[in-house]
Amino acid sequence: MAPHGDNDHYKPKDAISNGIKGALVSGGAGLFMAAIQNSLAKTNIGAWGVFTRSGGVITAFAATGGVYVFSHCAAANLRQKEDHYNSAIAGGLAGATLGLKTGRMPRIFGLGLGFAVVMAVADFTGGSLRGNKDREVDEYARKQALRMNRRRPIEETLAEVGEGRSIRPPGYEERRRQRLKETYGIDINPVSADPSAA
Repeated sequence: MAPHGDNDHYKPKDAISNGIKGALVSGGAGLFMAAIQNSLAKTNIGAWGVFTRSGGVITAFAATGGVYVFSHCAAANLRQKEDHYNSAIAGGLAGATLGLKTGRMPRIFGLGLGFAVVMAVADFTGGSLRGNKDREVDEYARKQALRMNRRRPIEETLAEVGEGRSIRPPGYEERRRQRLKETYGIDINPVSADPSAA
């Protein structure tokens, strides 16, 4: 299972200020979406069409983001734990808030459940599709250890791939000269291009 955080040292969060910040950030994303919708409209509405025609998009984004962040912090404060259950609670409330616009109970419950599952799974897996990262481990040192652990000896690689094609192990030039002499009867004496070597 994914780690659930350190419950012994929980620090309370300011749910109200975080909720306001979340509403502002998601409202900005909603404003961006409304501006895109306004620019793609077939009729020319004008610049204020972002607010008059597409104002509902801004409101929906701001409300959903604000409710999510506020309820996530509030659930963490009430439970005094930082785990994926907080994301499930917050996702359920945010999805229900998004569904309130329709006024239909099945849609409210469906969006709430869908958001809850998606957010809980995302938090449970560490917020990444590649798995949970341990913040205590240096990423460079971990990758170097994996490289050293998986590295194969050069002799084994050369036995499988063979020489040539820019693969030049020690003694390659002598073996190449010998093969050319045996096959074609040509003796190759390499000449150095460095004038000081002569």
